[in-house]
Amino acid sequence: MTDDLPPEAWAAALASLPAMGPARLRAALDTWAPEEAWALVAAGAGCSRPAVALACRPDAAGVAALWKVAARRVVPAEVWERHLRAGVAVVLRGSSGYPSELAVDAEAPAAVFMRGDPAVLEGRRAGIVGTRRCTRYGRDVAYELGWDLAAAGVRVVSGLALGIDGAAHRGALAAGAAPPVAVVGSGLDVVYPPAHRSLWEEVAGAGLLMSEAPMGARPEPWRFPVRNRVIAALAEVVVVVESAEKGGSRHTVEAAMARDRPVMAVPGSVRSPVSSYPNGLLADGCHPVRDALDVLVALGLSSAPSAPADLRPAPGPDEAPVLEALDWEPATFEDLCERSGRTPGQVSVALARLQAGGWVVERAGWWERIT
Repeated sequence: MTDDLPPEAWAAALASLPAMGPARLRAALDTWAPEEAWALVAAGAGCSRPAVALACRPDAAGVAALWKVAARRVVPAEVWERHLRAGVAVVLRGSSGYPSELAVDAEAPAAVFMRGDPAVLEGRRAGIVGTRRCTRYGRDVAYELGWDLAAAGVRVVSGLALGIDGAAHRGALAAGAAPPVAVVGSGLDVVYPPAHRSLWEEVAGAGLLMSEAPMGARPEPWRFPVRNRVIAALAEVVVVVESAEKGGSRHTVEAAMARDRPVMAVPGSVRSPVSSYPNGLLADGCHPVRDALDVLVALGLSSAPSAPADLRPAPGPDEAPVLEALDWEPATFEDLCERSGRTPGQVSVALARLQAGGWVVERAGWWERIT
């Protein structure tokens, strides 16, 4: 019976409508109670108040008509049951369970969808963001920062994307200490990217998985820049590991700066396109991140965690000169022969042993050192 549905059910149904982005949902629920908003939307009057019409520019009449048609196919009771069965909590702004970190934000979500333990947000929090197309260097740094910060009791906040996000969350999980927090750009039943299905489950089990999108929402491109403001609002400091100049990290950084959150960046090679943005941030005056201690200092915490022991076998006398020749910049096989003074056969054997030992990796003909 629809008469028995709580306000959260009507809000979830509203969020399920096409073209119902966060700003429009916030305008509607700031104007009406959720059940009243649903009734007006279903009647074609969803944009009948100025605040909602303003959020639906430039074609408020067209949006209202779209909502009316779509509402005929959405059954609020079924939407609500779907969330209950999946263990996804729907929390409205102004309710007791709403994250206090978001409640004061000027662009606070009208509703959040959560799996896991919301209480993990009560701890200290650092956002780690970056490109999906990261280098091995960036992936290793993100993992180490995630591990070290979690070991120091800091919640790692990120977006569960490929590349830097996933590496930071894997590091935080491996530490087995402070729980991770993920803010995603789809419904909590729509895993994106699909390759991170197990990682989603691990984050939800150990920490908190959060979205503005209801169950079934697809990972449409517009959701990710909008999602990034939530990461910025939750984080007390934002760290950019690797990102191109026009990468999605820029949205998070701009949102963080608008909220007076400190922004920090990991230095990278001036030759690397994915270090161009963090290096630019450093040139503009952002603080560098050399290790977790820099982030802990920014958070006002006084101690750094112990790094995990390096269990890799030490390079032997035949491998060490080749590893030293590689330094910290990618190099070709020919470069390593020239720098090390070794024959191609010797370098080939040394690289094979170094790769097996976890010291180097080969990508498209270039060799990179693993930290």
